[in-house]
Formats: sequence, structure tokens, C-alpha cells
Amino acid sequence: MYIINGIAYAGTPKEERRIISVKVLDGMMMILKFQSGEERLFDATPLLEYPAFKPLQDDKIFRNVKIEYGTLSWDNGNIDIDPETLYEESYPYEPKEMNSPSD
Repeated sequence: MYIINGIAYAGTPKEERRIISVKVLDGMMMILKFQSGEERLFDATPLLEYPAFKPLQDDKIFRNVKIEYGTLSWDNGNIDIDPETLYEESYPYEPKEMNSPSD
């Protein structure tokens, strides 16, 4: 059990997930970097099933993503998504190292 702001919670506290950078790719894909240093690949296409995310169909809106308070935000803050959800719905991403040509 642990207590935060006077409220008791069962279990052990989880580290709060925060996004520190985002790189938008083609096909509604993104590379997200979390405060832990971990990078993950997120496909935003499934979000379009929900009315709140329909504006993201506009590529201009989708690419104009901002990080606010550790999460992603679009359309002047009218659209956002919880960083925990972004983490759970994404996949580990490890960029391939570029090998320099040997002489």
C-alpha cells in the first residue's frame, strides 16, 4: 500500500510515464520517447475509430502534434491521449545503427 495526497492505494506505486519527444512518420506512425529513455513505435490509425480523434484524419492536424504535460496534444489542446495508453498501445523501437563503410 502507498499514499499520495492523502489517498491510500493498493499495490506498489508505478512510475509516471511522460513523453519527452515525438517524431511523426508517414502512415500515422510515431516514434515516442518516454522520460525513461525508452523509445516506442505508435500507430495512431486505430484512434480514428473514435469520434474525438476524427480530426486526426487531416494530415496537417496530425503532424502538428505537441507535447503538453508529458502527453501528446493536437488541435490547440482539444485532442489528447494519456501517456499510459500510448505506452500500452505501442511497441518497442530500437533504431538500427548505421554502419560506416569500411575502407
